[in-house]
Amino acid sequence: MVALGSSFAAGPGIKPVANRSALRSERNYAHLVAAHFGAHLTDATVSGATTSTIVDTSQRMLGTTFDPQISSVHPDTDLVTITAAGNDLGYLPSMISVATTYRLERHWVTRAVAERMRRRSPLTAVTTEQRTAATDGLVRIVEGVRQRAPQARVVLVDYFPVVSQDTAPSANVPLSADDIAHFRAVAAALSTAFADASARSQADLVAASSLPQNHSLGSPDPWIFGLHVRTLMCPFHPTADAMRAVADRIVEVLAT
Repeated sequence: MVALGSSFAAGPGIKPVANRSALRSERNYAHLVAAHFGAHLTDATVSGATTSTIVDTSQRMLGTTFDPQISSVHPDTDLVTITAAGNDLGYLPSMISVATTYRLERHWVTRAVAERMRRRSPLTAVTTEQRTAATDGLVRIVEGVRQRAPQARVVLVDYFPVVSQDTAPSANVPLSADDIAHFRAVAAALSTAFADASARSQADLVAASSLPQNHSLGSPDPWIFGLHVRTLMCPFHPTADAMRAVADRIVEVLAT
């Protein structure tokens, strides 16, 4: 089994850590699925990855250079999981930036910095062209995998829900109502990109985005890390509970 993807596959913030430079956990969904099937896993996921750094571009992360992840796929690979394209659309980086800006605005010492950040990085809606490019990037990964491992089963795994219709601004959710609506729209565009990529490439699709929304940010039992000092490297990313839920859904799909 080979796992390809960005932070939502790598699992930053979940202990134990498999690779500090990649912000990769030993308890991400790929490790859980591999353990279920007794499979040998090559986990190539790297936080911050894009579809390009998976296919043909090296990635520099925390002082380490990672080769394109797809180089981990070999002719005898049986199963490949893919979670990517969120960074292509600036999904989590934008959310972290906006939330950090709100936190900085609360203190007069850092308020000017926050205002500059907000002017420099205004939120803009995902365009059709951007969504199509994300879809193309996912299809390119699938095609690259099949060239290297023609017999492998390929599974696209989209993004666990970060915010839902019940998420509201609060001290623990440093986003405005408009921001929340914006990021829900980005998440929807990302899910559409995965569905379109699955239809075009005939890869299996595990819609982690359709898992119960009652564990999103701001819920009584969130399966998403908040923005705290102790989670500076992983805010708004899945917790161990979310990874278990995604792994269980992958196992269900693979059984069909």
